[in-house]
Amino acid sequence: MDAKHDYKTLRQTFNRAADLYQKARPDYPDELYEQLIRAAELKPGARLLEVGCATGKATLPLARRGFSITCIELGAALAAAARRNLAGLNVEVMEGRFEEWKQEAETGAERGFDLVYAATAWSWIDPQLRYRKAWEALRPGGYLAFWNATHVFPDGGDPFFGEIQTVYEEIGEGKPEDILCPRPGELSEQKEEIEGSGLFEVVHVEHFDWERIYKTEEYIDLLRTFSGHILMEDWQRDKLFNEIRLRLNARPDQSVRRHWGAVLHIARRIG
Repeated sequence: MDAKHDYKTLRQTFNRAADLYQKARPDYPDELYEQLIRAAELKPGARLLEVGCATGKATLPLARRGFSITCIELGAALAAAARRNLAGLNVEVMEGRFEEWKQEAETGAERGFDLVYAATAWSWIDPQLRYRKAWEALRPGGYLAFWNATHVFPDGGDPFFGEIQTVYEEIGEGKPEDILCPRPGELSEQKEEIEGSGLFEVVHVEHFDWERIYKTEEYIDLLRTFSGHILMEDWQRDKLFNEIRLRLNARPDQSVRRHWGAVLHIARRIG
């Protein structure tokens, strides 16, 4: 997370990238969804609540598997894009803050969701409220799941990311010295935080990693969806993107290899 801004400021930036988000952001591995379905004991027709769906990157694969999904999205432009991307599926997209969302009164067996989940969105929710709000939305015995898509740095990975750091430093956006460059499998886990809420019991934690190759403009489009890059001054972005173009277009394949990692956390509601 950008040390210059708090999460409440940063999480509102993504709405500016609504036209790029679905195309530029990476898809999550099919294996992640299959493990989620198994560990959370999801049956056909299960009712899911997604927190921060953006344009529907993680909604679409689950909706196509036959689940009924309610999405809550902070950004108006993102929510509108999600409705377009998810048209014809059993999905409702609501605009608003999860922290303020109120579940409609339900009774009997229909009360509560089978799963509350967030894909690269959980860290943007108020840490003082997110576990309580998820607990309240779930049926007894329901599950919470979340994961983030994060840059990881395998041995033998593309050297571009180390080389381009000099440009970030020139524009005043260099990495703090305490920022780590984790390898696949080394991303931090949040089991203690989840169970520290007193509301959930962790049942599964699993690391996933995958690679994507980006052509020059595809990679720049990806950067345009990151909060820190959205908040840069125009001159900073122009200098950075121009340098990226020069360096990547000088390569024979005019592309860069980026490795992604995610830690899937699944926890069962207590009580």
